[in-house]
Amino acid sequence: MLMACSKTGGPFLSAIDSPRLFAGNDTLAFRDPAAIYDNGQFHLFFSLVRIENDSIFSYLATSTSMNLKDWTEPRILTERDQNLDYSSPGNVIRFGDEWILCMQTYPRPGYVRSEMPRYGGQDARLFIMRSKDLETWTAPELLKVKGNIPEEDMGRMIDPYLIEDKDEPGKWWCFYKQNGVSSSWSHDLVNWTFDKHIQGGENVCILKDGDEYIMFHSPENGIGVKRSSDLRDWKDDGSLITLGQSEWEWAAGRLTAGFVLDCRSVPSVGKYIMFFHGSGPLTETEGDFDKNSSIGIAWSDDLQSWAWPD
Repeated sequence: MLMACSKTGGPFLSAIDSPRLFAGNDTLAFRDPAAIYDNGQFHLFFSLVRIENDSIFSYLATSTSMNLKDWTEPRILTERDQNLDYSSPGNVIRFGDEWILCMQTYPRPGYVRSEMPRYGGQDARLFIMRSKDLETWTAPELLKVKGNIPEEDMGRMIDPYLIEDKDEPGKWWCFYKQNGVSSSWSHDLVNWTFDKHIQGGENVCILKDGDEYIMFHSPENGIGVKRSSDLRDWKDDGSLITLGQSEWEWAAGRLTAGFVLDCRSVPSVGKYIMFFHGSGPLTETEGDFDKNSSIGIAWSDDLQSWAWPD
């Protein structure tokens, strides 16, 4: 069930006057949000795509907020290099005494405006960065999620997400886009064992929900939902989530990349928060892929009914 409802929820949500937090334009795109709440502050990570002198560059960027409405100027975390184009943060986890942020490369060397849109090729790979404070990050490290094979044999992979097994603490799973949704597991985030792949879309996000897991993923348009008791066997659950897309010109082309953060215990919020991106008015294949893409927000009490600002 989808529900448009303005000025609902805690004080932070009631103060938000637009579902669009970061607005893209003809030379700028905000995509693939991932978030964490720590020590009274929301940290949002995302792909920042810019057209610079007719060339297109992708970056991993971040912004922070104390209230979900007012955000700091985006800060770029990765280098300017079309042979890498770090982007698509999946999530941030606590591992030992460090924060771990996972993301991808999306190489598009020589990419210029006249070619838009051009998608990343077979050399897209998964990486992590480490931090002690969510501010300063180490250099990216390759995630060898297919095990001990040469990097050139790993195949195209994008959109990682890390989650700890609820039934086996210390066992971490990485879900990523390859042949549908693929999964691998590790105990140290260094040595990985490939498990399997299932049918599914991009930008996987997984939460523990009681005795189950709930997966949000992105098919061609909208956000799909699956459920599992063990992270291996998944079944579709509920209808496609499209929020207010039918009324949002800025998301008319595609609504996708839903990331859900459990903020039920966060003062002044008290709900699940979904960050997502919408592109439009054109579809991505028509050109609104690396431009005119914006990050939006919605919220829910039960992961079924969703609300957003007018």
